[in-house]
Amino acid sequence: MKNAKERMDVISAYRDVGTYRGAAAICGTTHKTVRRIIEAHEGVGTGQVPAKPVRPRNYDEVAELVAEKVAKTFGKISAKRLLPAARAAGYEGSDRNFRRLVATAKRDWRHGQARQSGRRPAVWSSGEVLAIDWGEEFVAGRKVHVFCAVLAWSRFRFVRFAVDEQQATTLGMLAECFEVLGGVPKTVLADRMACLKGGVVANVVVPSPDYVRFATHYRFRPDFCHAADPESKGIVENLVGYAKDDLLVPLELDDDPWAEGIAGLNDRALAWCEEVNTRRHSEIHAIPAERLAAEVELLGELPSLRLEFGPKPITRKVDKLSCIRFGSARYSVPNRLIGSTVTVLVDERDRILRVIEPVTGEVHAEHSLMAPGEVSIVDDHYDRPRPDTPRRTARGRTPVEREFLALGTVAEQFLTCAAAAGVTKLGTEIAEILTLGAAHGTDALLAALERAVTFGRWRAADVRSILATNGHAPHPTPAGQALVLTLPSVSTRSLDAYRIDGTDGGEVS
Repeated sequence: MKNAKERMDVISAYRDVGTYRGAAAICGTTHKTVRRIIEAHEGVGTGQVPAKPVRPRNYDEVAELVAEKVAKTFGKISAKRLLPAARAAGYEGSDRNFRRLVATAKRDWRHGQARQSGRRPAVWSSGEVLAIDWGEEFVAGRKVHVFCAVLAWSRFRFVRFAVDEQQATTLGMLAECFEVLGGVPKTVLADRMACLKGGVVANVVVPSPDYVRFATHYRFRPDFCHAADPESKGIVENLVGYAKDDLLVPLELDDDPWAEGIAGLNDRALAWCEEVNTRRHSEIHAIPAERLAAEVELLGELPSLRLEFGPKPITRKVDKLSCIRFGSARYSVPNRLIGSTVTVLVDERDRILRVIEPVTGEVHAEHSLMAPGEVSIVDDHYDRPRPDTPRRTARGRTPVEREFLALGTVAEQFLTCAAAAGVTKLGTEIAEILTLGAAHGTDALLAALERAVTFGRWRAADVRSILATNGHAPHPTPAGQALVLTLPSVSTRSLDAYRIDGTDGGEVS
């Protein structure tokens, strides 16, 4: 303003209307100029502009309630869910104003959390950290578990599929990852996996004994994240999501992604890893495979002996039938192994069962997996071919039985057929037959027994009758060819020749 009069006019106009914009419209100036004049006028004599009184807001009485609920739910609660509680506490404002309050409370809570955590970007060193994690997803209606590992400095990624997340599976995946990397990092970072965790004391994770033994053998330090702190291993959390979106989702487009089983899925995972590890990484602007070639020199050496972990190998004892039992099915092995213990390996992909020597690893037998109750037999595993029909030989126990069976095959055939015919007093019969042999000679007795078997005669009296013929009994011969006779041809008459003419007294023509 140019002079004191104009300033006084502004002050008078402001006193009349009570607003900056109203006084500015009366005096022909801007509301900013009016505010500056009024603040200077009210601060005369003090040297300071008086503080503008804070107007109360309609949500001030529920602001503390909102802040408490936001902190309790870790910033997850929504304004829609919180509004009924605020209404009950006396809030009468609009929904829009309440949403602003909740958004401000969430922002303040997140800022406070960030200040308390003191997080900063991670600085990875070469050969230091390998981060691992599990994820799960449904593929064609079946749950599949995906194991992910990232070598932090080079960003080299390792992804494999499994049917569970048990300790043996996790350690097996970790051992395979070390083989792919060509070395062992100094630290393996994981979340609080139940399969690797033995307990928690004062928020410190105690590894399970098997995990400690595994880490000692491969010479790395096991490390665990804090509870509910996925940010500390976000490098592998991102890989889990990337693998699900870029690898698992395309599998749904296949007609039968489980056609080749879990081994077929791992073949795809292997090809996928080769692709992403040879592509430029968006964060480090380098190719992970090339960075790994430089980092592998700083990794620890792989142990010369691979550690056995998880359940013991499946072993079976070979029974007297030269077979082993697996999955309620029976499989043959060479009969020289009867009584020994062998190791059983099952290839789920090819559906093959292998029987190997526990120490040398020699393969004794290979069979296709059979259903429960079925049998897989290889004739070469036995020292003699399989008979066409089961044969149960007669074995003499008494002196009479042994003497009778000593006569040969005919005597054994007579004995088994007579038993099948139901001759109850067979022991007495063969004793009497032996007496006949002493009287007529062995050759005559054998001939008589052969004739008795041919005609089904099983009594000693029948054998005596055959011997009484002294070999002159008739021998029936099989029927010969059919006899064909040529009959003479004769003249024939028709039936009309035998017709009777007339009804009574007629003559036959």
